[in-house]
Amino acid sequence: MKKIILLLLFFTALYSDAKVYIGSGYGYFYEQFDGDTNGQNSSNMGKLKIAYGEREAYAIEFSLDYIQNESKIFSQNDSDKYAMNIEFVKAFDFNIPVNPFFKAGFGAGFLSVERDLQKKLNYGSLNLGLGMFIPMSESFDFEVGYDYKSISYESVDTIAEKVRFSSNANIIYLGFNIRF
Repeated sequence: MKKIILLLLFFTALYSDAKVYIGSGYGYFYEQFDGDTNGQNSSNMGKLKIAYGEREAYAIEFSLDYIQNESKIFSQNDSDKYAMNIEFVKAFDFNIPVNPFFKAGFGAGFLSVERDLQKKLNYGSLNLGLGMFIPMSESFDFEVGYDYKSISYESVDTIAEKVRFSSNANIIYLGFNIRF
């Protein structure tokens, strides 16, 4: 019971400071695989996030990504990708109509595959990005950004050997944020 009360007090203090924001985005995802694979994947992606911070300074963002996977790199029927990310954002206020930012973080995700020895494939990513917040009011802004992700996949068991895949992903997105 004490833990629940402390957790509620923590969230109340977090919300009362008026620095929480939520947002969503839609973008274009392009992934190029490294090595002998020579594969690529281009598709649509969506993002939902909750964050704590200020538009003109620092923030920490927790986001969930959904990526329509149209490739057949790992099996004949690769599923869509799901990922969770944590990123640290540094925004700047140059007294211009937009607030440029850059961000860095990491993520983890998975996709379902149809292989004899594997049904799910996990991956991790190192994320870098830049963009700008376009404030429309004190509690609403648009976001335009570019993310780069260096992705490393779990080893794929091909019975004869284990093969490790890695890729580089470029994402261009448009989103909006509601600030409380």
